[in-house]
Amino acid sequence: MSRRTSRPTGSAAASPTASPEVSPKASAGANPVRTAPGAPCPCGLPATYADCCGRFHSAGAAAPTCEALMRSRYAAFVVRDAGYLLRTWHPDTRPPAVDFDPAMRWTGLDILEATDGSAFHSTGTVTFRAGYTDGGRPDALHEKSRFVRHEGAWVYASAVFID
Repeated sequence: MSRRTSRPTGSAAASPTASPEVSPKASAGANPVRTAPGAPCPCGLPATYADCCGRFHSAGAAAPTCEALMRSRYAAFVVRDAGYLLRTWHPDTRPPAVDFDPAMRWTGLDILEATDGSAFHSTGTVTFRAGYTDGGRPDALHEKSRFVRHEGAWVYASAVFID
């Protein structure tokens, strides 16, 4: 996700990082949101956070597909893991820091389409819709994210906002 448009409104719009792929306002040094052991993974798959995206966040394991990376990056926005987001961002497009908006809460991820992005590809895309509330107002981000292999691992490269 890489939000560089005027939506969502509020403090998210002011940041160059305003989607689950580029979500705003609470610097990389901010304390991440804690996820209880055994809690469902925020990415929407039927596994616990620890067994799903948490293993990429904490163990440093590389996501095997661009869809898995997309899901783990969404979960990183939910738990506010700026370090993981920066590590999985292509160096050519990576911002110096990720900020998280304290009024924004991610509420769900729907993967709409994934093209390429397997072990046999060097690029891939994931189209998704991510629900959120901003200051209690519900909205959704619809985006097509592009992923590439960099030094053997999938990384987020760029995105197109879909209205």
